[in-house]
Amino acid sequence: MEAWFALPALALVAGALALIPLGHQVLARGVVFIDLAVAQAAAAGSLWSMVLLHRGHEGPADAAGLAGALTCAAAVAWVSHRWPARREALIGLLYVLFACLALLGARLDTHGRDRMLELLAADVLWAQAPQVGALVVAALCLWILLLWRPRFLGLHLPFYAAFAIVVSLAVPVLGLFVVFALLIAPALWWRSMEAASDATEGFRISRAWPAVALGILASLLGLAGSWWWDAPSGPCVALACAGLGLAAMVRRHRT
Repeated sequence: MEAWFALPALALVAGALALIPLGHQVLARGVVFIDLAVAQAAAAGSLWSMVLLHRGHEGPADAAGLAGALTCAAAVAWVSHRWPARREALIGLLYVLFACLALLGARLDTHGRDRMLELLAADVLWAQAPQVGALVVAALCLWILLLWRPRFLGLHLPFYAAFAIVVSLAVPVLGLFVVFALLIAPALWWRSMEAASDATEGFRISRAWPAVALGILASLLGLAGSWWWDAPSGPCVALACAGLGLAAMVRRHRT
C-alpha cells in the first residue's frame, strides 16, 4: 500500500479514538440519533455560511459548522431533559429540521450539492493535513480528560459540548456515514462485553480498549478494501464498521 495512505489511516485512527468513547455514552444515554442531528446542523451552518458570506468551506464556514453543531447539541440536551420519554422522536425531528436547512443552503450555492455529498460520504483518501491534525488534537484532549477525570463524559454539559466539537471536526474529514458507524458499531461491541450501565459510570480503559482496537481494525480494513477494489473509501469504511456492529449483536445473542 502506498505511503500516502498514512494520512487517511491517521484520520481514521484519530476518528475512532475520539468517537468510540462518545458512542458508548450515546448508547448509555439512549440518544442514538444525536449524531445525525448534530452532523446535519454542522452541515447546515457550513452551507449557509458559504451562501451568505460567498466563501469556501474553510474559515468562516468551519466556525459556522461548529456553531450549528453546538446549537443542535444544546437543543438535544434540553429535549432529553425536558421530555425524556420522547427524546428519540424529538431528536429525529431536529435531524429533519437541520437536514432541510442544509438542503436549502445547498440549493443556493453553486457547489452546494458537491459539499453535501462530501459531508455524507467523504473520501478520507483526500483528507487534508490541517483537518486531520485538528481531529488528532481533539482525540488526544478527550483521552487526557477521560484518564484524568473518568466521569467527565458522564456529566451532562461536558458530554454534549464534547460531542458537538468532535463531530463538527470529524464529519468534514470522514463523512456522516463513517462517523455514525464509528460511533455506534464499536460501542455496541463494547456494551456486549459488559453488563448494562448508566451514563454516569466512569470511563475504564480496560473496558474501552477492545472496542477501540476493533473499531480501528475495521476502519483500516475498510480503507484497505477501498484501495484494493478501487472503490470510494467512505462507503467501504462505513460498511466494515457496520459489519462490526452486526457481529457484536450476534455475539451478544449467542452469549
